[in-house]
Amino acid sequence: MILIIDDDIAIQTSLSLLFRKEGFAVRVADGPFDTVEVLAEETPELILLDMNFSVDTSGDDGLRLLRRIRELVPNMPVILITGWGSIDLAVEGMKAGAKDFITKPWQNDHLVQSVRTALNLAQTIPASLNRRKLDQQFRFDNIVGEDPNLLDILTTVGRVAPTNAPVLITGESGTGKELIAEAVHQNSRRQRQPFVKVNLGGISSTLFESELFGHVRGAFTDAKTDRVGRFELANKGSIFLDEIGDLDPGSQVKLLRVLQDRTFEPLGSSKSRTVDVRIICATNRNLEEMVSKGQFREDLFYRINLISVRLPALRERPGDIPLLVTYFVNNLKTIYGRPDLRVSPLALKWLKNLPLPGNIRQLKNGVERTVLLSSGDELQADDFERNLTQQASATALHRSAGDAAFQPSFPAVGSMTLEEMEYQMIQRAMTFHQNRVAKVARALGITRFALYRRLEKFGISYTNEE
Repeated sequence: MILIIDDDIAIQTSLSLLFRKEGFAVRVADGPFDTVEVLAEETPELILLDMNFSVDTSGDDGLRLLRRIRELVPNMPVILITGWGSIDLAVEGMKAGAKDFITKPWQNDHLVQSVRTALNLAQTIPASLNRRKLDQQFRFDNIVGEDPNLLDILTTVGRVAPTNAPVLITGESGTGKELIAEAVHQNSRRQRQPFVKVNLGGISSTLFESELFGHVRGAFTDAKTDRVGRFELANKGSIFLDEIGDLDPGSQVKLLRVLQDRTFEPLGSSKSRTVDVRIICATNRNLEEMVSKGQFREDLFYRINLISVRLPALRERPGDIPLLVTYFVNNLKTIYGRPDLRVSPLALKWLKNLPLPGNIRQLKNGVERTVLLSSGDELQADDFERNLTQQASATALHRSAGDAAFQPSFPAVGSMTLEEMEYQMIQRAMTFHQNRVAKVARALGITRFALYRRLEKFGISYTNEE
């Protein structure tokens, strides 16, 4: 049974008809007193809660009732219904325990999806399965590992994938966030529909609307034809928004609108289009900290992280390193036509204790470089040691050339913040590469647009972009 709490008889009637048509039993309540009476008689599966019950439109009525509901039935999924002007109140409601917020006027399909998602997520969380059982139930073809933390993540992915819940994937660079995003899509009901990847860190603010929402001919000087945006390409499927932490404030507002009401307008057009997409986001940044500093919109944060998955760094699951190395080598056997290629047990043991700040990406590149540069079929520890430290040796060579801007070691822990280290590293890279932005971006392992944002953030000037 769904309990609808709203003092507007028209909204009560409309929502009741919608959910009865979808096969749900429905009860309605006009306000706090009716709600308490209903909850004393029976326990609904889910509550739809309006934010206002009086002439006062502050939303305090809704927040007070939400807190009362949380006291009476702590685990009850509650979805808030609110106007665009009270989004801040909806965010307060999310903090108080609501599962989602829907703006008026709502889209029936979107509202029903939100209710079904909340009901699915409210089911009992199963205990983590072992890897064999997970592979029997779900498609995790390209995800390697048996670490308990990873199995917890895969269990969560398998459970939430069939819903339409937005998923936020966090973790350091190189931990495999894109693979987890693909697994969410492949195990969802949208698996036969498009899976569109968007690297937001590589899209400038001036191109954001055109890239994501498309444009019509003549929208700007070089718009000679209509262009379909990424959201429209992903319609009925999933869209993966990578590096969402790099999005500038203006673009955050534009993204929030399409996530909020599932509509957008192509650049240069005044006609709104509706889109049905599953949202999956990823970042290596601390969004909660960015929200507290005013660098990331709080309402957008709550819109994208109904389900949050944190990927562990490779150093947190060292037992998976031999499995990953074996997986990479088995793939490279076919690619390079070396069927007898293998890794010695001692090499696997040595690799297990190797510090890998670049995580899986660094390990994969190091294994491939070792395969390419080693003539023997059995790869030994010294083969990996030579090739995995090759980049570090090259860096040491630059330092020994007399470049005083580079220091031989990291600063002591606690002597410098990450932001200060980032600032110094960018300055040093700009000096070393003579302000050549493209080379600096490659050296730092980020996109040019991501570098531009950091240069502006730290006030570092640049003149030569070649």
